[in-house]
Amino acid sequence: MTTPAPKAQPTTPFPDGFVFGTATAAYQIEGAAREDGRGPSIWDTFSHTPGRVAHGDTGDVACDHYHRMDADLDLMAELGVDSYRFSISWPRIVPSGRGRTAQAGLDFYRRLADGLRERGIRPLATLYHWDLPQALQGAGGWDARATAAAFADYAGVVGEALGDRIDRWTTLNEPWCSAFLGHGSGVHAPGITDPVIALRAAHHLNLAHGLALQALRAVVPSGAEYSVSLNLQAIRPDDPDSAEDRDAARCLDALANRVFTGPMLDGAYPQDLLDDTASVTDWSFVQDDDVAAIHQPLDALGINFYSTSRVRRWDGTGSSNHSAGHNQSAASPWPGAESVQMLPQPGPYTDMGWNIDPSGLHELIMRMHREHPELALMVTENGAAYPDELSVEGGERRVHDPERIDYLRRHLEVVLQTIAEGADVRGYYAWSFMDNFEWAYGYDKRFGLVHVDFDTLERTPKDSARWYSRVARSRMLPA
Repeated sequence: MTTPAPKAQPTTPFPDGFVFGTATAAYQIEGAAREDGRGPSIWDTFSHTPGRVAHGDTGDVACDHYHRMDADLDLMAELGVDSYRFSISWPRIVPSGRGRTAQAGLDFYRRLADGLRERGIRPLATLYHWDLPQALQGAGGWDARATAAAFADYAGVVGEALGDRIDRWTTLNEPWCSAFLGHGSGVHAPGITDPVIALRAAHHLNLAHGLALQALRAVVPSGAEYSVSLNLQAIRPDDPDSAEDRDAARCLDALANRVFTGPMLDGAYPQDLLDDTASVTDWSFVQDDDVAAIHQPLDALGINFYSTSRVRRWDGTGSSNHSAGHNQSAASPWPGAESVQMLPQPGPYTDMGWNIDPSGLHELIMRMHREHPELALMVTENGAAYPDELSVEGGERRVHDPERIDYLRRHLEVVLQTIAEGADVRGYYAWSFMDNFEWAYGYDKRFGLVHVDFDTLERTPKDSARWYSRVARSRMLPA
């Protein structure tokens, strides 16, 4: 009989070396959309297309981080975080996706990495957070195999230029969103709604991941660490005793999770995924050596988590898809899952309408620990949007956000518990460092630890920033 692990207590310290970080993405914060040789991305095109983004908002200025980087890094240092996870804008480095390199873009990220190190903050660079150069989209985008090769070339350019400054790399952020929200439901750039293209895009993103790892390892000094960040989804059957509902959960698990973990971590696409989607595609776009190229060694797996999903077998009445979990959509992003019904989750909810259920994070971490015990894990995104209100108290700008503090606390308690149960969890990155352009929601949704006034761009640390700072400095949750 196995003795259960002791339950982690709020006063349990995080292990030595555990990383407390925060995260952002280039298009969401940088602005400077047409400066220093940067080319347009698919999100520039998408956000400038009427009706695609709330209020017609764009990332043209965003948080103007491109011009305010030093002040932002000073603010980050005041929080006392160990690491900053940022993304590199592909069109800022290679404006057309292939060929000519923009030196000013490389110089910007050199200054960013150097500024972090000077402040004692370790940079974690993500190569792709959804901003594909528009020129590549014009040539087929992720529907085209050549895009994976272009991504590897870009990875080599960045690795050679920044490899002496950045020792932690992530290839892709949430390829599920790129593939299925960008090409299935169409609520993300480039706004395509085609199930075959969505599956091809998923494969080409997988291939890009593997080729980029090879390109990085060829030019980056030894000792660097490599990872990928997946928005793994905790999918539960509505009735756990129903074989049909359990099969519905299995079906979406293949499309949400194993379509990426299969080739990346196990070296094969799951057979049930291929069978479930046989009516959509024959997967002939997977060439003989592709999976071997995708299946590259990783030092860590990043898990991005926000909410859970509940499903059952659809009886053919009503709508089969009420929500899509992370980044919900009325349209279905699930090719080959026509008989699966996604059900509304019980609350409480964040301002995104996503349910709050930290047990889902526990489920995902322990699952990855069981299936890949040799692989270190990082929570690379976790956070909540709330309708924060700025006030002035005694001449000081304040944002009181107790709901966000509670959200972060509850999820960090889960991280402590998984560590007590033997999982090798090495870090937690709060999403996000500051309020920013929240994709199709524009500037309506605020995830930041730091409030941004989008009229003046003034930054104000919220109460959650002060709370998270105490956690990062003390290495434990406040009593």
